[in-house]
Amino acid sequence: MFNGLPSYDVMLAATVFFGTLAILLIARMVLARQLRRLSTLSHFDFLAYPLQIVMATRLGFMIAAALLAGLDQLALSPRQERFVNYAWIVVLVAQVALWANRVITVAAERAFERQRLANPSAATHLMLAGLVGRIILWSLAVLVVLDNLGFNITTLMASLGIGGIAVALAVQNILGDIFSSVSIALDKPFVIGDFIVVDSYMGTVEYVGMKTTRLRSLGGEQIVISNNELLKNRIRNYKRMQERRVQFEFGIAHDTQEDQVRALPQLLRAIIASPELNARFDRAHFKGYGESALLYEVVYYVLDPDYNKYMDIQQHINLELLRELRARGVVFARPTRVLYLNQSAPRAQAAMGE
Repeated sequence: MFNGLPSYDVMLAATVFFGTLAILLIARMVLARQLRRLSTLSHFDFLAYPLQIVMATRLGFMIAAALLAGLDQLALSPRQERFVNYAWIVVLVAQVALWANRVITVAAERAFERQRLANPSAATHLMLAGLVGRIILWSLAVLVVLDNLGFNITTLMASLGIGGIAVALAVQNILGDIFSSVSIALDKPFVIGDFIVVDSYMGTVEYVGMKTTRLRSLGGEQIVISNNELLKNRIRNYKRMQERRVQFEFGIAHDTQEDQVRALPQLLRAIIASPELNARFDRAHFKGYGESALLYEVVYYVLDPDYNKYMDIQQHINLELLRELRARGVVFARPTRVLYLNQSAPRAQAAMGE
C-alpha cells in the first residue's frame, strides 16, 4: 500500500507516466528531425509551420500530460477525478494556445521579412497584426478554460463588452486611424513612393504611420492626413497608371481651304504615331464650328506614366503641329467679330431733311 493506494496501481501509474513521457519525447525528436530535413527542400517549404508547432511542444506540457495519464490509472475520489479533469483542460488548452501562438508569430515574422525592404510601413503593421492576433488568441484561451472550469463567463463577457464599448467611444478617432492603417497595410491602395491625389491634395507618399499618412507635395511642403480621413476620400494613384490618356483641342481660322481642313486629321496621326514618341494615336476629328474657329479634337495615349514624359510628348506634338500649319499657310483662329453697318439709314435721313 502507498498512501492508501494499492502498490500495483502506483506501479502502473508510474509505468504509464514514464512510458508516456518517453513516447512524447521520442515523437517530438523524430518529428522535428524529419520536418527540419524536409522543410529545407523547395517543394516542402510549407512544412516550416508544422515544424514550429512541434518545436512549440514544451517539456512542461509533456511532463504534465504524462503525469495526468498516470493519475488516470489510480482509483481516485470523485473530487480528485474532477481536479484531474480540470488539469487536463488547462494543460491541453494551454498547449494548443502555445501552438497557435507559435504559428501566428512565425507567419508575422515571415511576412515582416518579405515586406521590410519593399514597404517598411506595411511591415510594421504586419507585426502589429501579429500582436493583436496573439492577444485575441490568449483571451479566447482564458475564456475557454474558465468556461470549462465551471465559471459563469456570461457576466464577465457582458462586463468586458460594456467596458470595451466605453473605451471604444472614448478613443474612437484613434482606433479609427489605427484600423485604417491596418486596412492600408493589408489592402495596399498605395505604398511609400507612390504619387497620389486625395481630394484637393496631391503628393508622394513618404510615410504611413499608425495614425497619419504623410505626403510630400509638389511645392515641397509636407501634407499630413489622418488615415481615417484618407480612406473616406477617393484616392487616385498615378504611380500604378500603365498609360495616360490625353485629349486636347485646337482651332483654325474659318477661311481655311477645305482640302487643308480635311488633311489635318491625317497630319496629326503621322505626328503622334512617329516612332520617336512613346505614344499611341487614338483619333483626331474636325469636331465642329466655334464662334471664330474650326474646332479639332485629338486623343492619344502616352505609354508611360511619368508626367514629365507626357509633357515632353505634348510639347513635341505642339511644335510639329505649329511647324506643319505654318508650312501649309494655315493659321490658328483668333477671337474676331465682324460688324456690318447699315449705310442706307443716314442717307435716307439726309434726303428727307432736304
